[in-house]
Amino acid sequence: VQLVESGGGLVQPGGSLRLSCAASGLPISIFAMRWYRQAPGKEREWVAFIDVGDGTSAYADAVKGRFSISRDNSKNTIYLEMKSLEPEDTAVYYCRAGTPYWGKGTLVTVSS
Repeated sequence: VQLVESGGGLVQPGGSLRLSCAASGLPISIFAMRWYRQAPGKEREWVAFIDVGDGTSAYADAVKGRFSISRDNSKNTIYLEMKSLEPEDTAVYYCRAGTPYWGKGTLVTVSS
């Protein structure tokens, strides 16, 4: 399975971005999918989760109410919609399929 994240970039505080994670090699419909992030000098942390089936989702407290995870199984892609971005959201964002599969990340920088 190959996962490729995209959509990162520089955004001002209060702005929005939508990250994508496109998968190849296996259908994401069989995996619970997750987004993680790693800020400079910090450990990687879990951000959001979306289950198979009914698409139940969950979020870390730091992003709850601002971020939204979704999946489009027909495009073999998941998304992370990020709103009201803060400088503390600056990090490399990674997607994960099931347990073993990780993308290489996309950098999000929130700065004025």
